[in-house]
Amino acid sequence: MPSQSYSFKAPAPNNVQGAVYVVLCCILIAMTTLIARALGPQIAGDAALHPVQVSWGRFFFGACTIIPIAMIRGVRLNNTPWLMHLGRIALGLGGVIGMFAAAGLMVLTDATAISFLSPLFSMIFAIIFLRETIGPWRWLAAGIAFLGAMVLTRPGLDTFQPAALIALSAACFLGAELIFIKKLSGRDWPLKILAINNGLAALFISIAVIYFWKAPTPMQWAMLVALGVIMVSAQTLFLKGIAMAEANVAAPFFYTTLIFATVYGWIVFGEVPGIYSLIGAGLIVCGALLLTWRENLARKRTITH
Repeated sequence: MPSQSYSFKAPAPNNVQGAVYVVLCCILIAMTTLIARALGPQIAGDAALHPVQVSWGRFFFGACTIIPIAMIRGVRLNNTPWLMHLGRIALGLGGVIGMFAAAGLMVLTDATAISFLSPLFSMIFAIIFLRETIGPWRWLAAGIAFLGAMVLTRPGLDTFQPAALIALSAACFLGAELIFIKKLSGRDWPLKILAINNGLAALFISIAVIYFWKAPTPMQWAMLVALGVIMVSAQTLFLKGIAMAEANVAAPFFYTTLIFATVYGWIVFGEVPGIYSLIGAGLIVCGALLLTWRENLARKRTITH
């Protein structure tokens, strides 16, 4: 019995339109890190909100946006792999809180670049827990991206960024979450996955946020609402993009998030990336793109055989 009362029809393939959806998604995702930075201590000072409270806004108002849509579309909860959803939500909460904490403490370019390490952590977890075999090209991609992370973190130098360790931890959580997302994507409908993710995460973090709550200003309330609505919109655009375009076409466009985050940081906060930021971000993106290319190649070989 299907878990939805409606029938799903895949959109017609269109690489150009799919790529546009992904780029629009990236514009919005970069905007969420911009908001998180504006609510963080480097920008807001003593009025800053705790990363848990910022994450609460992302999930609570995200749930307020997506759940009514899911109800209208007739999403049902029967045949739901709840343990898999709960695992994904726990990891996702850790990743989002960490990313928002890092965004509040370091320039947007650096925080966004480090978030691109999540597929590499996903690869490592797949080796450990799924016993996947990784070829030399993927190890090369991991090495390049890791070198980029070291450039951004700069261990042992006077310019060492402690906040980068928070971003690395967040990327680790998000990388583990990717494994659950891949498993869920083959078992449940995208709208159902989004509704459960945002709904349960909002419930859990609404309990945790009690210990960190600070009365937001009217502007901060508006930013928290925007954070949730924008993130759900970005998720929807991304799902549309990858459903419409071929994976090898859509995936590389996701890294335009770094461009938009850099532009936002420059326009709003006057943050100009330094040489370490440019080199480190470039290495991470190169490693992530190489990994994406090899994964798409392996997927095509699997389909062919």
